[in-house]
Amino acid sequence: MATPTEAAKTAHDYFQAGNTAFKEGIEKTIAALYEMNAHSKKNLEAMMASMTAATKGAETVGARAIAFSKKSVEDQIAAGKALAGAKSVQEVVELQTAFAKTAFESMVTEVNEIAGAVSGSVKEAMTPINERVTALVEHVQAVR
Repeated sequence: MATPTEAAKTAHDYFQAGNTAFKEGIEKTIAALYEMNAHSKKNLEAMMASMTAATKGAETVGARAIAFSKKSVEDQIAAGKALAGAKSVQEVVELQTAFAKTAFESMVTEVNEIAGAVSGSVKEAMTPINERVTALVEHVQAVR
């Protein structure tokens, strides 16, 4: 049977070991929280960069659409004036055909350019998010 002094020493040792384990657990938890906070901050920064790029892309596309609409109206007014000055039905048909062809080609060109701008904007907006997903995957693989 253990003496009271040995029992007290054993209890003290257990208490110290428990205290040390508790302290290490708290330190690991705090370190994990700091790391999680750093990742959250980087994720927020990536979202802000993504939103900024998306907004810039939307502004570009909107400005192009407005400029194209303005030019289309101007072209329609000019075509209307030309049609009003036509001297024969044949000339009206030729003017209308030329206008329709030009308007269609212009629209196709503009749609292709806007599609390219949208594609570039989406790519630019997704880049920061893709980088964060890649960082997360690498982190998870490193922990495994």
